[in-house]
Amino acid sequence: MSQVSSPVRSDRYGDTMTSPAPDIDEPFEDESELLGDNNVQNEEEEEEDGEELFGDNMEADYRPMSALDRYDPNLVDDEDYSELSQGDRLAAEAEMHKRDRAAGIIRDDRELLYDESDDDEVPTRKRRLAEKAAEGELDDMELIESIENLEDTKGHSVKEWVMMLGPRTEIANRFKSFLRQHMNSTGQYIYKERIRHMCESNQSSFVVEFPILASKEHVLAYFLPEAPFQMLEIFDEVAKEVVLTIFPSYERVTSEIHVRISELPLIEELRTFRKLHLNQLVRTLGVVTATTGVLPQLSIVKYDCTKCGNVLGPFVQSQSTEVKPGSCPECQSNGPFMINMEQTIYRNYQKISIQESPGRVPAGRIPRTKDCILLSDLCDRCKPGDEIDVTAIYTNSYDGSLNTEQGFPVFSTVLLANHLFVKDSKEIVESLTEEDINSIISLSKDHRIADRIAASIAPSIYGHEYIKMALALVIFGGEPKNPGDKHKVRGDINVLLCGDPGTAKSQFLKYTEKIAPRAIFTTGQGASAVGLTAYVKRSPTSREWTLEAGALVLADQGICLIDEFDKMNDQDRTSIHEAMEQQSISISKAGIVTTLHARCSVIAASNPIGGRYDASMTFSENVALSEPIISRFDILCIVKDEVDPMQDRHLAKFVVSSHIRHHPSNANRTVPIELNSNIQDISIPQDLLKKYIVYARQNIHPKLANIDQDKIAKMYSQLRQESLATGSLPITVRHIESVIRMAEASAKLHLRDHVREEDVNLAIRMMLDSFVETQKYSVMKSMRQTFQRYLSFKKDHSELLYYILRQITLDTLAFQKALHGGRVSTIEIPEKDMLDRAKQIDIHNLSSFYESDIFKMNNFVYNPKRKMIVQTLPETADE
Repeated sequence: MSQVSSPVRSDRYGDTMTSPAPDIDEPFEDESELLGDNNVQNEEEEEEDGEELFGDNMEADYRPMSALDRYDPNLVDDEDYSELSQGDRLAAEAEMHKRDRAAGIIRDDRELLYDESDDDEVPTRKRRLAEKAAEGELDDMELIESIENLEDTKGHSVKEWVMMLGPRTEIANRFKSFLRQHMNSTGQYIYKERIRHMCESNQSSFVVEFPILASKEHVLAYFLPEAPFQMLEIFDEVAKEVVLTIFPSYERVTSEIHVRISELPLIEELRTFRKLHLNQLVRTLGVVTATTGVLPQLSIVKYDCTKCGNVLGPFVQSQSTEVKPGSCPECQSNGPFMINMEQTIYRNYQKISIQESPGRVPAGRIPRTKDCILLSDLCDRCKPGDEIDVTAIYTNSYDGSLNTEQGFPVFSTVLLANHLFVKDSKEIVESLTEEDINSIISLSKDHRIADRIAASIAPSIYGHEYIKMALALVIFGGEPKNPGDKHKVRGDINVLLCGDPGTAKSQFLKYTEKIAPRAIFTTGQGASAVGLTAYVKRSPTSREWTLEAGALVLADQGICLIDEFDKMNDQDRTSIHEAMEQQSISISKAGIVTTLHARCSVIAASNPIGGRYDASMTFSENVALSEPIISRFDILCIVKDEVDPMQDRHLAKFVVSSHIRHHPSNANRTVPIELNSNIQDISIPQDLLKKYIVYARQNIHPKLANIDQDKIAKMYSQLRQESLATGSLPITVRHIESVIRMAEASAKLHLRDHVREEDVNLAIRMMLDSFVETQKYSVMKSMRQTFQRYLSFKKDHSELLYYILRQITLDTLAFQKALHGGRVSTIEIPEKDMLDRAKQIDIHNLSSFYESDIFKMNNFVYNPKRKMIVQTLPETADE
């Protein structure tokens, strides 16, 4: 068999053969016929064809030959050219090199020796090298050019394969061409631009999206999660090479360039990490609960020998173990060795704790926590309370204390971060496209924008327009002021929802948690004083006392939502007094004396004493809250569950239609005509509303100029007198600041730079509504008349007249039921009664009201002949 295979292999690998391969069927007498004679013949032919350079006749090759020693006149350029000086030539070459470098072209003088005829031999040579590589007869230097099928690991594991010189070089070349050549749909080189932006801002890392890498270089994307340490090391080297090609002196700014991998397709939960994920690239979500300071970590270490002074190293420090030299090569002593502080290279190091997001924890489980290590420029990117999306290598570190406790070798695991994305409002604003900003600005020009935003707050809850407007003002917020860092005035608005059970108070809080850019939800029953403010604990690693943030600190520059506010202890409730007004939390425990920021709005929900709100008593008598805490709330929303046949009917229809619309089997979101309502018409899509809120909070800072100060002063004076007379609610200077804050929030809601009169009017209306609703029922009516001109601002007269008509209808219904005792099907109200009530608020013509939708929708009909308003009640109204 060996006799047959030799000529076939020679022919396959392209060796020069003059004689044809013998027929396989013919026997050979001996090996010389096949191998020996052919080789001799080849050598003779090569000697005849070749040129004898070192022989007796060597000089004869260079003898003069007149027929050959001349140039073809057609190929000679005899034109005169101006001489180029040495300096001009160098300048021209430097300009050409600069142009080539900017275009990513590296010219090599060896290319001058390249001949196109060499291309014919390349495939043959590659096949020969690949065959040798398969048989293991090839050294690493030859293997560099032999890899065409990179994903074929030839039996090696991915980690072993990518560490070999050949595959490593091929991976580097492919990633380099990817960075240089990848273009987006507009023909722009994405990663060249990113590198340029990175260098302009003196940073040391740029982001590569995993889906783009997978679409262009699927083999690299396949290797990356399997061998992240090795692959990222190659990527970083290539990135540094590309950066130094474009900016040769950038090494003065940073010695390392890092490639950050984002948008990994699979998101793992913290609780699902297992052995399978060890040393893999993973992506997870969580909330930062604790951070250490930024510490220097040894990166490349050099040691001094204390006996002879020789410098040993450099040693590359690993994450898990300390690298130390064994003996000094100069004096052969075994130490001791001291770290050379000057020549050792350090890098930034920070450890953070990530906890599962509250919404992602399975029911009945406690949230899991995992440590995450941030290195280099990732340090100090996040703070406690931030929700982060982290791409990291899930790796292990040996922990001796665990082994002592468990009795067998156990490894603690840690996430080594590669890419970190903080989900906060700044990131959302930066991610807004031109199209998003245009739609936000065009939306703000709608004259009904305030009503539309209020209607879009918790659209699944029927009615409660006053509460929705209050929540809208809280979410947008006012402007904090601190003139000369002397006297700080908060800009955040605090709201207390108090009322009957079953009126969707908790639903309002839950909705606000979803729509607000940063919100922390907690309940009074499960919250303690330290849980709301901050607590001191001993760090398990350093054994030092450290400070852990509570709910109000985690909600800094956001909203803290406290449900079941009345269930808190008085001591715990007292702890948030400072946070609600000064917006700071002072700590003096275990030798730590400090002040933490708590710049957040507080929305609290509580139930009255005895479960239901009693309108015959004042607000203070209905709730078990002290006056200091009540005065810190800007808006008090009383939610009463009143019996009204028509309103109850509309509410029932709304709830049924909402359930039908959002049923899983109803893909088209269709609702029967009889249950359909027009409430959805003016609401804003939730995604757009969230962008609108973030944009307004970040970019709009309205100024107070030319506001009607007399109006605010008069209103405050009147309120003080009424408060003194009724003794229901203490009115303090805080209420003037509340009006200003709400006016600023209204201007921010309209994306205005200055506070206008209508903003002040809206703020005064909200303040008075809050005050009047907290009065006894007997005082409320007279107080509404007193402040009627303020309360009627921006309220449609139809709504106001409907409110009056509804009161007359309820009184008439109660009277007729008491009189007849049976079922009442229709209620008749004389027009004169309605007109008399309307004249009290300066309305003398009711014809437009009779034509309004709200009048018809509630089954009212006006009979002009009898001058009667007739309402037909539903059949079940009195049952």
